[in-house]
Amino acid sequence: MIYHIRGVLVEKDPTRVVVEAAGVGYEIFIPLSTYDRLPKTGAETKLLTFHCVREDDEILFGFATPAEKALFAKLNDVSGVGPKVALSVLSGGSVGEIALAIASGNAKRLASIKGLGKKTAEKICLELRDKVNAIEALSATQRSSGKDAAAPILRDAILALSALGFNEETANKMVSDVSAKNPEAKDTETIIRLALSGGKK
Repeated sequence: MIYHIRGVLVEKDPTRVVVEAAGVGYEIFIPLSTYDRLPKTGAETKLLTFHCVREDDEILFGFATPAEKALFAKLNDVSGVGPKVALSVLSGGSVGEIALAIASGNAKRLASIKGLGKKTAEKICLELRDKVNAIEALSATQRSSGKDAAAPILRDAILALSALGFNEETANKMVSDVSAKNPEAKDTETIIRLALSGGKK
């Protein structure tokens, strides 16, 4: 399997790129989040890849970060989703936003993504809810954008809820719900208060 490709960026648009490596031009399909991180054409780039092999075709999907690739792989494993729908989901928001929606069961947020219906959104939430660590994904997204100040606050809130007797999975879910519904909550005390009150101010 092709794990990553490093080469010259020959072509790019919001859905696909062509990267030339060792004289071979690779067509790679990408989400919008990856497109935003690409250099100018003619520059060297490196993309993590997911190599999809079918009976009659081979397709490469590319990602700028490990978090994007990992979430894509999880989405692709959901029955009835497939790689093209998984790519559409990733193009509908940042990895942190999508992971938070899944972890908090916010199928409505996913269903707002173009090409994703209500039933498929609900299935994604159902099958991946326990497989997505929303706080880690949010933290990775914030680090990549240079905004990691919120990550320690979220982790502190989870630790505090765990100290109050909630298991880690429940505490993670509570904090994920608060983060998804109250993005303006910026300190640990507020997040804990909202989590204990069911997200109500």
